[in-house]
Amino acid sequence: MFLFVVFITTLVYVFSKALGIGNLTLVGIALIISGIMSIGSYYYSDKLVLATSGARQIKKADYPNYYRTVENLCIAAGLPTPRVYVIDDPSPNAFATGRDPKHAVVCATTGILSVMNETELEGVIAHELSHIKNFDIRLMGVVAILVGFIAIISDFFIRITFFSNNRDRGNGIFLVIGLIFAILSPIVAILIQLAVSRKREYLADASGALLTRYPEGLASALEKLEKDKTPPRFASNATAHLYIENPFENKKVKNFFTSLFNTHPPLEERIRILRSM
Repeated sequence: MFLFVVFITTLVYVFSKALGIGNLTLVGIALIISGIMSIGSYYYSDKLVLATSGARQIKKADYPNYYRTVENLCIAAGLPTPRVYVIDDPSPNAFATGRDPKHAVVCATTGILSVMNETELEGVIAHELSHIKNFDIRLMGVVAILVGFIAIISDFFIRITFFSNNRDRGNGIFLVIGLIFAILSPIVAILIQLAVSRKREYLADASGALLTRYPEGLASALEKLEKDKTPPRFASNATAHLYIENPFENKKVKNFFTSLFNTHPPLEERIRILRSM
């Protein structure tokens, strides 16, 4: 979060110098736009995710074992019971979303409910509830907003630079630096977002194991996810970071550079850490 603040402040300073306009003018315009996006994302991001994922809310009678697992683990974790959803998708996966524990959602695919035994399902649900308890669902929402903010001000700068009739720029050197920043900064912002996402996955694994007192349950569940090759029906790049495991097989890469763009740590590494507990 500190890196994002420094990053945004630097961008605004460079863009302002390049355009020769007051810093407050540029910041003010960017804040108004991002403020509207932030409010909408904060209150409605969970609804958008559920709608695009084809999720439906269930009652205990629909999936009693799944529902009771969520209830029991919430009691153990000291959390209010979230709304429980299911996605009719044979690809096994699960995610949590919402802005805080009182407005949270746990969602699982029919695929994961059909392949997991009781202890494995407990491990998966404990992982998702840990995201809720650790406020990862809020953190990742804020990070996503900051990434969007950087994309907006970079696009704003490029449009003014190339499409404005005003050619009286503030500083030629800053103009060149600004153009470089405008092109590269959204990529850097996404890399930071993905790095934060990977760290929170490790934390949720550890917190989930602490909640169930049985790391092997989650480790075994992750092993099944690693072996399963069923393509997802509803997951998208925009929601991939929410799931317990990246739903897209082609993103499971090994080399360092391309792994920077992974939304999750390698499954084998997560399994190794869980089994070392």
